[in-house]
Amino acid sequence: MAEVTKLQFQSDPPPFGHEMRKCFSFDPEYINMNHASYGSLPVPVAEAIKPYYAMAEGNPDLFHRFTQTELIRNVRERMTGFIGAAHMDEVVFVPNASHGLNTVLRSFIYNEGDIICSCNTTYNSISRTAQYLSDIPPYPKHIQFTIMFPTSHAEIITNWRAYLRSLNESRSATTKLGRPKIVAIIDSMISTPGVLLPWKEMVKICKEEDVWSVIDAAHSIGQENNLNLAKADPDFWVTNCHKWLFAKRGCGLLYVPMRNQHIIQSSFPTSYAYISPKNRDGPNFVEQFECKSVWHHLIFREILILPLGNGTIDFVPYISASCALDFREWLGGEDVINDYCHRIALEGGRRLASILGTEIIDEAQGYEFTLNMVNVAIPFPPKISSDFAIEMAFRKKLLIKKKIYPAFFYHNGKWWARCSAQIWSQIEDFEILGELILDACKEIVAEFGDGSAVEEKLPKNLTLADAFEPYDQALKAVVS
Repeated sequence: MAEVTKLQFQSDPPPFGHEMRKCFSFDPEYINMNHASYGSLPVPVAEAIKPYYAMAEGNPDLFHRFTQTELIRNVRERMTGFIGAAHMDEVVFVPNASHGLNTVLRSFIYNEGDIICSCNTTYNSISRTAQYLSDIPPYPKHIQFTIMFPTSHAEIITNWRAYLRSLNESRSATTKLGRPKIVAIIDSMISTPGVLLPWKEMVKICKEEDVWSVIDAAHSIGQENNLNLAKADPDFWVTNCHKWLFAKRGCGLLYVPMRNQHIIQSSFPTSYAYISPKNRDGPNFVEQFECKSVWHHLIFREILILPLGNGTIDFVPYISASCALDFREWLGGEDVINDYCHRIALEGGRRLASILGTEIIDEAQGYEFTLNMVNVAIPFPPKISSDFAIEMAFRKKLLIKKKIYPAFFYHNGKWWARCSAQIWSQIEDFEILGELILDACKEIVAEFGDGSAVEEKLPKNLTLADAFEPYDQALKAVVS
């Protein structure tokens, strides 16, 4: 049976901080403060997966029909233990969290009166998926639970319980199709602001109120320790391994406990291994995601497996998740990695806030929301509100011109910078960022005034070509 080769290291790892940059392929002039958006592939992991690409290209038929299935099963078993799931057949790979969440949300059979509940802080594409499902028959209602920062875990838990109870009261009447269902989309860690929610407590409340819990854990694996999904017991949970875990893009995990696998009647897109529910004599969940042949599964009972597909993809990123775990073990393991990143996030965030003359978003709450992402307010006049032109100005002035970039966002009347602390980060990175943000803010205020004239500064007929002109110029500069 094919197994993923464990990485062997001949030396100790470099110390955390700038010395660790040698383990990554960064442009020497680039300061990566936005790891959370796309992740970063370590050089040892990139090297470790080259043999699997050689297998795939050396004999594509053999790799896709036999070899990769055994390799991915091997990795899936390892990932099951890492996230604390009860059984490996509750865990499958997906290309990314958005793909996995769409698989779940589109699998429910909605009826009139059903409710899909997201939050005002839900990742945009997922919130829009919920809205799309509300826009088509049978038109389940899409509503949003509001979380405004600063707040506290205790306040969120109290408000969440009260909110779900009020929803339960409104759905007390049973229709001819049964009691309306409520499907709640919960972030384990919000994208912007980059904060940890008390999601395990929120899942518990969902159970108490008979609400389905769908957890967007895109930022959790590799950043949030002790996941223990068997104990947390969400109804559905999806994460990205290519963000904080150091796997190759795109690599995600979908966790569906046995009790809920009947909800996922089809993979997305529908697999060759799909069996109509009326014809099933057993589970059909893993079979679809691992692309096993229905014919071989039924005849040989898994003695021979043959992937025939739900679409040709690059399977090597899934294999890379195991290599990423080896790399993390070499670094010292989860506690060592995240203790360093958390400390740098807090110390760097405080230093950045000091330079900017502002505050960290959860400073008054003792940083209970902060893991390895820290959110610091930007010193803008209050009238400069959420606007695409402002965000584009930051990207042009920092990402393109200065080769440094955190994620900028607008929340609760203020602009914020979400900074990712990683094993290559040092406090001086935050100091450099702080001075550059101050310069950028002065330039933006000079261009747009105090915010009241932002609309006047925008082209009246702005096109996509106009919007992306700075990126086109930057690309031409790199190519030339």
